[in-house]
Amino acid sequence: MLDFCGPFEVFATTTYPDSDRHDLEAKPFNVFTIAEKADLVKCRGGLLVQPHFTIENHPPLDILLVPGGWGTRREAQNAALLNWIALQDKTTELTTSVCTGAFLLAERGLLDNLSATTHWASLDRLQAGYPSINVQRGLRYVDNGRIITSAGVSAGIDMSLHIVARLLGEATARETAKQMEYESSEFLPTDSQQ
Repeated sequence: MLDFCGPFEVFATTTYPDSDRHDLEAKPFNVFTIAEKADLVKCRGGLLVQPHFTIENHPPLDILLVPGGWGTRREAQNAALLNWIALQDKTTELTTSVCTGAFLLAERGLLDNLSATTHWASLDRLQAGYPSINVQRGLRYVDNGRIITSAGVSAGIDMSLHIVARLLGEATARETAKQMEYESSEFLPTDSQQ
């Protein structure tokens, strides 16, 4: 759940500097969920999520975030979903994955000849299944420019704050982390490292 909820929280919390946090115009990101079908999605522990859109009716995407989890093993065989991911990648500014979502990017060659990471327990499987990927160990996220992958679960928060810093500046990322009461040295250098 945190694979998508953590990044969702980051992007939904982010506002432009010096703006009213409750002003929708101050929100640089229009955050929403997409699923293959409009049905409720049952997550780990029984959490039910109603997607905002389907792969057939969503607005254009600037950033695509593909979460991981046990379902990625099944979805790695879902041609409709994989083709949709590959099609979105042609027009997104950023295509990203959290945890084992990297396997869905890898299935359509989006990680070929790039560095990438995934959940620590799946690093060997990623390397064995996709030898053209330079699998990185011990990193919270790997930024290749347009394609960014993160390690497992909570690492998606660090990756998302990194994206906020890239797009809107470190001060905005730090303010977002502060609003979330999230402390991590992984997404930005600390004041003493600058």
